[in-house]
Amino acid sequence: MSQMSEPVVFVRDVSKRFARDGFEVVALDRVNLSIDQGDFLALMGPSGSGKSTLLNLLAGIDRCTEGEVEVLGTDLAKLSESQLATWRNIHIGFIFQTFNLVPVLTAFENVELPLLLTKLSKSERRQNVETTLDLVGLSDRMHHQPRQLSGGQEQRVAIARAIVTDPDLVLADEPTGNLDARSGEEILNILATLNRELKKTIVMVTHDPHAAAYATHERHLEKGVLLEAAATAK
Repeated sequence: MSQMSEPVVFVRDVSKRFARDGFEVVALDRVNLSIDQGDFLALMGPSGSGKSTLLNLLAGIDRCTEGEVEVLGTDLAKLSESQLATWRNIHIGFIFQTFNLVPVLTAFENVELPLLLTKLSKSERRQNVETTLDLVGLSDRMHHQPRQLSGGQEQRVAIARAIVTDPDLVLADEPTGNLDARSGEEILNILATLNRELKKTIVMVTHDPHAAAYATHERHLEKGVLLEAAATAK
């Protein structure tokens, strides 16, 4: 990493507990994590290990039971729900396993959605959307609806929607989980390009070692506990 790096994520002694069927479930147990600017972190672990829970805490979608989550210098616990929503729209790009596209909208309109909450003019929005769709290789599909696209193309639209606002932090939750190997490879190459060429900080949840190989660092969660980092990063 270059000397310009500075942590964009600080997670200090974070625990997350849920009540389920009268029992307390510990999803995360005293997790400590820091992520530097420009990192591409693969967060690995089996199903139910707390990976998605941690990602949701970083996005301000959920709140921790104990500890502190600081992202981009902001203590997320100090923001109200509406402040969190505004903060998230400015700073976070979220990529879901299930694409989460609006079926009645075209690829262009899906990608434009986050920009409707900004002060950009219509022509500025159009330019941003077209540039971003070009980046993910879908300029020729911008007027297609999700049902007219393959799964891999849908996920590329979802990535374009996540990055069209130029977020500081991109969070990807099993982004290749619903895709065949070839489509998954395309998605991983796009994420690697975003990291290396556009210097995006990325946290990707995956249980797939092949996907994790695209990242610059790996960390493993087991039953809510973040294991010690390996001695060397890639």
